[in-house]
This record gives sequence, C-alpha cells and structure tokens, in this order.
Amino acid sequence: PSMLMFGVILASSGLLLMIEKGILAEVKPPPLHPAAGELSRRGGGGGEEAAGDLDSEVLRDIRNRTIRAVCGQRAMPRSVWELPAGQRRTVLRHLLVSDKYRFLYCYVPKVACSNWKRILKVLDGALESVDVKLKMDHKSDLVFLGDMKPDEISYRLKNYYKFIFVRNPMERLLSAYRNKFGEIKEYQQKYGVEIVRRYRKNGGNSAGDDVTFSEFLRYLLDEEAERMNEHWMPIYNLCQPCAVRYDFIGSYERLNADANYVLERVQSPSFIRFPERQSWYKPVTAETLHYYLCNTQRRLIKELLPKYILDFSLFAYPLPNITSEFCRQ
Repeated sequence: PSMLMFGVILASSGLLLMIEKGILAEVKPPPLHPAAGELSRRGGGGGEEAAGDLDSEVLRDIRNRTIRAVCGQRAMPRSVWELPAGQRRTVLRHLLVSDKYRFLYCYVPKVACSNWKRILKVLDGALESVDVKLKMDHKSDLVFLGDMKPDEISYRLKNYYKFIFVRNPMERLLSAYRNKFGEIKEYQQKYGVEIVRRYRKNGGNSAGDDVTFSEFLRYLLDEEAERMNEHWMPIYNLCQPCAVRYDFIGSYERLNADANYVLERVQSPSFIRFPERQSWYKPVTAETLHYYLCNTQRRLIKELLPKYILDFSLFAYPLPNITSEFCRQ
C-alpha cells in the first residue's frame, strides 16, 4: 500500500518532477489558521487573525481535496481494521483517549505532543496544572486506544472528536536531530553510535554525540518508514489519515490558535489553556533550517523527500528550496 500511496501522489501532483527540476518552494501554502468563524475566544482573536480566515479556508480546502484524492483510491484503507497488523498497532498506540471529553488525539513527536499530553493529564485530574514543572512521563496517566477491546476502539473512532497536529516535515526532522543527538544521551548511545559506525570511516570510537545532519539523513534513507523511531517516522505512518477520519488538523505554525480552538471545541474547562513554550526551548527558525539544508548534499535531500512526500502533500507544506540560487542568499 505504501508504494501505491506514493504512486498516487507522484501521478497527481508531479512533486518529484518539481524536486528534480529544483522548483522546490515556488508554490507556498497560505498561513495556517483555524477555520473561518472558529477563532478561539481563549486566545483573543484580533483583526490580524480574522484577516486570515480566507487563507485558512483555502488551506483546508487544499488539504481536504488532497486527502480525498489519495484516500479515495481503491486499495487505500478505509478503517484501521483494513491496515496490516503492524500499521494498526502503530496508529492505535498513538491515539490518546479522553472519555470524559470524548475526543481522540493522535500524538506526533516533535509537534508539541508533550504539552498536549500535559493537557490530557490535567483534564483527567492526574495533574494539577499545565504549568507544573515536572519531567513528562509519556506513558503513565494516559489512556491509549490500542489498550482497548476492538468494539471499544470502533465506538470511539466512530463517535469521538478526532484531531492531530502537523508540522513541516523537514523542520520536524531537524528538530528531532538537534534534540535527540545534541541533548539526549540515551539516543546518542542507542542510535548515534550505530549511525556513525555505519556511515563514517573510522567512526568506531564515537560516543554518538557527534552525528552530523547528513549522516542522520543517510540513516533515514536506509530505514523502512514503518520501522522508524516515532520521532522521525512520517506523520502519515503514525496517524494514518486515510484509515482515521480526523475532524481537525492543527498546525505547529499556528499552535496556540489551533490548540485553543480544539480545547473550546471539546468543551474543556475555560481555565485550561495551551502551555507557553518553555524558556529553554530552542525553536527551529527559518534561518536555521536554511543553514542545515544548504549545507547538506542536495542529492541526499532529493532522495529522502519521497519517504516524506505524503506529509508534504497531504498537509500542504512546500517542498524545501535547495536551489543554488536560494542557498547563495
């Protein structure tokens, strides 16, 4: 099925032709906003946000049309029960459940999922406030759809409000790279040591804390998408938007506005707001992404894009601009 998905995108949008010709950022989607008339009362909502309503509708239309075109293909899954067992396990263990507020949230690592998990714990009464300064436990006090019986799973998929949050695929990969190989010793030892050993001459003495971005991308090229670590697995594989019909797709680029809209939509208590970004957090800026992409072999990026092409296409993100012209700026 994954090859078919790729073929559909290839045939319908010619994205790989754009990659090959270097036309990688000519068509940019509009800014991401909540839908018209759906601006959250929690976040205020001034004239600037109201002016984005039309852009938001255009973006939603692009996403909806693309998802319908891809997911409407005969061989595409119509439900989680049509997925191969491994793919079904992946999506079900990434769908978090709130029975009290009747919603399902598919968490995507490196797309503010820790804060959403914090909110779920507060809604369930397991955490006093979203501002409590505790290290996030990503397993305890959370309910996963995959732990339920088939009839319970089916009922919630049919009747609960379902949402995900997405992010520019290359920005998400860079964020994962900087965080996991620059800060987390467990990832350096588990993945970094192997990556350096595999892709660097005389790399056997590395502690895994000096993985280059190019080495990381080469590793991703050789990995099967369905077997990847969740922090760099494509969003499509994590959340299966053909098998699960999401009611709302929020974006990292409009995180607070979209998150507050969802909180209002599920009728969470008014005192619950989406947490502010931590002061220690180092965001991936456009300049940072530009630097990494333009200092990486163009061939490597072109070869990697097909693996994430559904994320770019379905969620209306521009392909990265790695033309010589752009990189000289």
